[in-house]
Amino acid sequence: MPQDAGPPDPRLPYGPPTTPLVLTPPEPVAAVRPEQAAGLVPVDEAVREEMVRRAEEYVGSLTGLDSRSPEFTARVGEIAALGQGDIRGAAQQSNRMLDRTVRSLASGEGDAPARVGASLVELRRTVEDLDPRDAPGRGPRRLLSRLPGGNRLRDHVAKYASARGTLDRIVGSLRSGQDELRRDNAALHTERTRLWDTMGKLQEYAVLTEALDGVVERRVAEAEAAGDPVRADALRADVLFPVRQKHQDLLTQIAVCAQGYLAMDVVRRNNDELIKGVDRAATTTLSALRIAVMLSSALENQRRVTEQVRVLRSTTEELIRGNAEMLATQSGEIQRLAAEPAVGVETLRTAFGQIYSTLDAIDTYRARATGAMAATVEALTSELQEAGARLDRSRTTDATLEGGRS
Repeated sequence: MPQDAGPPDPRLPYGPPTTPLVLTPPEPVAAVRPEQAAGLVPVDEAVREEMVRRAEEYVGSLTGLDSRSPEFTARVGEIAALGQGDIRGAAQQSNRMLDRTVRSLASGEGDAPARVGASLVELRRTVEDLDPRDAPGRGPRRLLSRLPGGNRLRDHVAKYASARGTLDRIVGSLRSGQDELRRDNAALHTERTRLWDTMGKLQEYAVLTEALDGVVERRVAEAEAAGDPVRADALRADVLFPVRQKHQDLLTQIAVCAQGYLAMDVVRRNNDELIKGVDRAATTTLSALRIAVMLSSALENQRRVTEQVRVLRSTTEELIRGNAEMLATQSGEIQRLAAEPAVGVETLRTAFGQIYSTLDAIDTYRARATGAMAATVEALTSELQEAGARLDRSRTTDATLEGGRS
């Protein structure tokens, strides 16, 4: 079997798979009955002819012996010893496989498929924990991402970065289990080769016992035809019975070996599928996870940029809409002001009305004040006349007094 290059360094980046994932489950092992075991292992025609010759020779050697003699008993005992060494060898092969399984269970590590299965389960849980579909801004979690310190995308990327060590450890465990599966397949290949050789030898013994059965049966018929029933009964009881018993035991052992041979083939094929599954898990699954995280980050950045563009667009639209509304309002106001006079007609009318009222009030006042002024002038004139007489009299008195002093 070619030597495996060993697991790749889990620290290296994971590349995409070169072939699509195809896992083909093997067919279940069918039960092999003893009567079916005779033709499972092919036997050359030359070997069959040799077995028939040996059977004729063996039965011929028994013909000249007394059925009650020790030599006859010893020769018949050789039938029971046929293939015993190969039968024990087949049992020891099964025991070696069983001992290795028991040792792995006793150590608490379990067999390679169990460890690989546990690593695959752990990988699945880790990948589900890192599933970016539940990461940023989806459903009710979107509100949390808007809170201070609630950047779920950054937390998810950091979680993925922190999980790289776990992923590398899982991949390393998968690669180790994969190597163990390859070693199991190598051991199974060796065991199946040995078992096939053992089955071939057992099949030759089965052909020999089948030939012995036919020869003894013919000799029994010949003894009965010759009128020697004692000889016929001795051959039937002392030779034919152990021959058929050994033939049955050999076919049973071949059936058991064939069952184990087919079961080992199923285990080997299962291991092959697990090996391919590990390759896909170490490449396809992790590549898909890495791409999913990368795309999630890129799509989240696009979403945020799109949201900012949408907000900026809304602000721009509001500015344009406000400018248009202001332009329409001010333009109408300006045109209305341009069409109207500088001073309103009602204002001018009111102002002129007030002026006219003031002028009328002034005219009325002057008309009334004229009479009052005439009376005042007359009164002042009368008073001045009286004051003038008194002034004249006062001056005359002053002049007289000055002349007397002189």
